[in-house]
Amino acid sequence: MTDFNVQGLEGGTIGAVRLLTITEQAADGTPLPFRLVHKKTAKFARPNDPHSWRREYDLYNSAFRTLFTDRLRLPACYKAEIFDDEMHLWLEYIDGTTGEGLTPSMYERAAYELGRFQGKLYAEKPAFLQQLPNVSNTDYLQHFYQRYSNWHELRGYVRDTNCALPPHICQMLIQLDAQADEFFARIKRLPVVFNHRDFWNTNIFHTPEGIVLIDWDTAGWGYMGEDIASLIADDVSPAHMLEYFEKCIPAYYRGFAEYATTPNIAKNCIYEIILLMYAYRTVEAYKFGETPEEKALHQATLQKFHDIQHKGTVLVA
Repeated sequence: MTDFNVQGLEGGTIGAVRLLTITEQAADGTPLPFRLVHKKTAKFARPNDPHSWRREYDLYNSAFRTLFTDRLRLPACYKAEIFDDEMHLWLEYIDGTTGEGLTPSMYERAAYELGRFQGKLYAEKPAFLQQLPNVSNTDYLQHFYQRYSNWHELRGYVRDTNCALPPHICQMLIQLDAQADEFFARIKRLPVVFNHRDFWNTNIFHTPEGIVLIDWDTAGWGYMGEDIASLIADDVSPAHMLEYFEKCIPAYYRGFAEYATTPNIAKNCIYEIILLMYAYRTVEAYKFGETPEEKALHQATLQKFHDIQHKGTVLVA
């Protein structure tokens, strides 16, 4: 006898993600379940990255999977199909710890393994990886910041004397705009590496064997440290942000240094990347938050960005 069960999973803002469970009965009556994930993504145009909706299909149909080991990998893909306006993937189900279940030591391990992965690719420069046609490019970070910082709903808000945020938070954003060109000039001196670009806790699965990363649709070329900025600041509890900042940055650089020399630069720029990617985005979440609890959370996040500012000059060993 065969049982078939379908369960919706979190995610799928532009499609749907479902867990498919197929259970066979052994001769002695023991249930033998097999699980896989079906991911459907609708065609859409992400700003400055219009083909990202089909990127995972393209990556799975290349030699991309050969770059990984059990220590850091993406899920196996059993079948991939694409049509004019829709992509379908049938993927391995990952049984691991993810999301808010990740502990500080798991965060640190994820940072370390990512450093090893990016350092290895940076040192070896696989030819096929350099030639992949559908990946995001190094301008992604700058376009992302400019899209938010040029939005008057946010730029004007932090400059409005009636802004509900504390003055020192508004000044942090104003100072960010004044220094953005300087920050980008320094960031562009960092090594260009292959980034996941959505490296936050719900896309990270910690298993006994290693780290499994899902959702590679924004992946591509970027600067060293972009993914670690996401790990530290993307929807992270403000209570843990400083601890992750202090643990994950050194772990990342240790991993990278196993394969490649870290840059001879006084700043690793991760704090600046955090501000460029998440400061205005958090202001948006605060301004349009629907409950006092939401607003308090986003204000606490902005406050934490302010509090760790002096730690943004972590030296590269």
